[in-house]
Amino acid sequence: MPTDLWGWLTYDDPAAGMPARIVEHLQYTAGGVLLACLVGLPVGVLLGHLGRGGALAINLSNIGRAIPTLGVVVLFAVSPLGTSLLALSIALGLFALPPVLTNAYVGMREVDREAVEAARGMGMSAGQVFRRVELPLAFPLIAAGVRSAVLQVIATAVLAAAVGGGGLGRFLIEGLGSQDYPQLQAGALVVAALALVVELVLGLLQRLVDPVARSAAAART
Repeated sequence: MPTDLWGWLTYDDPAAGMPARIVEHLQYTAGGVLLACLVGLPVGVLLGHLGRGGALAINLSNIGRAIPTLGVVVLFAVSPLGTSLLALSIALGLFALPPVLTNAYVGMREVDREAVEAARGMGMSAGQVFRRVELPLAFPLIAAGVRSAVLQVIATAVLAAAVGGGGLGRFLIEGLGSQDYPQLQAGALVVAALALVVELVLGLLQRLVDPVARSAAAART
């Protein structure tokens, strides 16, 4: 076993090394955020488009912020699902839901009403206005909510190790339990680095697919 910080950072055991734990951590993150998006995006976008029911939905989703995430993880761990990827994804998805739902709703509500009315005046149908005007204008806030959820889940997914799961939290839990501080430091550094890298990648992807930014860039050229 490694005995220093560099040794832990380069530890490549197939089952418990740094690469394997990073993959597990990303799986938990992707699963949680995907579930949050599958629920939060349609609900938030629809309520924002309709302009009613949003406050209640946001307040209900924000209850998740008050529930201790570790408690939810433990609750699923002792359920028949155990510490499976599905169980941990559901637990983390509950934590990721509030920013996804809130930003989707707010993004739709803050769409410029003059742009919507202008599109209607040009003869666009309700569906065309929704797809070509409202969604593109709301996209930056919607994407910001997803990015926020991803970063929160990356940080929170370390709790999976507390109930016997995998991920980078294993280095933190095991390092703390055995007072192996290089192992603990390695886990913390990689979690922080992973969050930074993912944020940079998501920011780049957002600029590439943002329809408003692409239209502005095309107009400048």
